[in-house]
Amino acid sequence: MTETQNESAAPEPNAPSMEPGSGIPAHQLEALTGDIVAALKSVYDPEIPADIYEIGLIYRVDIDDDRNVDIDMTLTAPGCPVAGEMPGWVENAVSSVAGVGVVTVNMVFDPPWTPDRMSEEAKVAINWY
Repeated sequence: MTETQNESAAPEPNAPSMEPGSGIPAHQLEALTGDIVAALKSVYDPEIPADIYEIGLIYRVDIDDDRNVDIDMTLTAPGCPVAGEMPGWVENAVSSVAGVGVVTVNMVFDPPWTPDRMSEEAKVAINWY
């Protein structure tokens, strides 16, 4: 399993957890990670005008040595009207990234999502001040 964040950068607060170690060369992993994050940022929660990555709905992204991607995500509330659709949106977005193998999206609700998981960018986008 491999890390999906640049190891030299300080981790963002509430960033998804990442699994260390990889058989993928570092420069390829860094590029793949950036492309996956960009794909995640292309998916928007229809009730909040910000992408799911910045909202903090992505809890874990794991890329294995075969470039298969396993994602744990949540929703702002278990009863979200798009609960059945959003995992498919995430799977489609990440599957479109060149070099990615099989994408699996797992819906989790523990720990529950809270607004504290939102990035500053998301808070600004929804006037959360």
